[in-house]
Amino acid sequence: MKSVLPILTVVAVIVALWYAAAVWMNAQWAYDQAARAETEVTLAEVIPQTLAQERPVLPAPHQVAAELWKSVVGQKVTSKRSLIYHGWITLSATLLGFAIGTGLGILLAVGIIHNRAMDLSVMPWAIASQTIPILAIAPMIIVVMNSVGLSGLLPKAVISAYLSFFPVVVGMVKGLRSPDAMQLDLLRTYNASRGETFWKLRLPSSMPYLFASLKVGVAASLVGAIVGELPTGAVAGLGARLLSGSYYGQTVQIWAALFAAAIAAAALVGIIGAIQRVTLRRMGMAR
Repeated sequence: MKSVLPILTVVAVIVALWYAAAVWMNAQWAYDQAARAETEVTLAEVIPQTLAQERPVLPAPHQVAAELWKSVVGQKVTSKRSLIYHGWITLSATLLGFAIGTGLGILLAVGIIHNRAMDLSVMPWAIASQTIPILAIAPMIIVVMNSVGLSGLLPKAVISAYLSFFPVVVGMVKGLRSPDAMQLDLLRTYNASRGETFWKLRLPSSMPYLFASLKVGVAASLVGAIVGELPTGAVAGLGARLLSGSYYGQTVQIWAALFAAAIAAAALVGIIGAIQRVTLRRMGMAR
């Protein structure tokens, strides 16, 4: 109970501030409506109106929760109004991009620690690649891939991979270099080959770093999949829900899609955390 209480306190403060912000940001509409009707309204009359607007500037928490319930539970999974339907489309691109980015990141990290030329050439380029805004490069990737006949899931997966490979590269390089000189010297005295050193020392030592980077990478991959849906005018996916909500001024729909994306990211990170605990426990690196 003691561990839950601080969390509940923080959540309660955030919700209270959210309600206060919703009243403040939505009040102008209520006052404008009263002015058009040539009537006067008190603050006690304005507050309920600010929390029940159809298209508020800032939706209240209960409005977002109601939209989430309606879009998740109140719709069939195959319905284009279902957030599960849109979430799965985005999630499929996320998982494919995450797999591509993770594989590429691990391969680059292995090459970097075993080849000094790669260390001096690839790593700076990997760092420089992350300075390019994803909103600028995403349309370019989509246009180029569409020109060669590749459309649909793959362009979004490539954008996801672009965002997810960098944390994996950095984490794996750090992890593969984590064994100290004494451990490496011990394997040299056993006449261990470079491959044996990698599989028996470097790779096991890198596991905590790898899983930490995978948690960052999977969240970045989800962002990449959503961003990849925006320039294409997609009709399905969480990015499409954000687009349609912005087109028609449906702010509640936008916030519901944002929360759905946050919940999906938290679930993915939680799954990787569970795999991490099982893996490290079996390797004897955690209790």
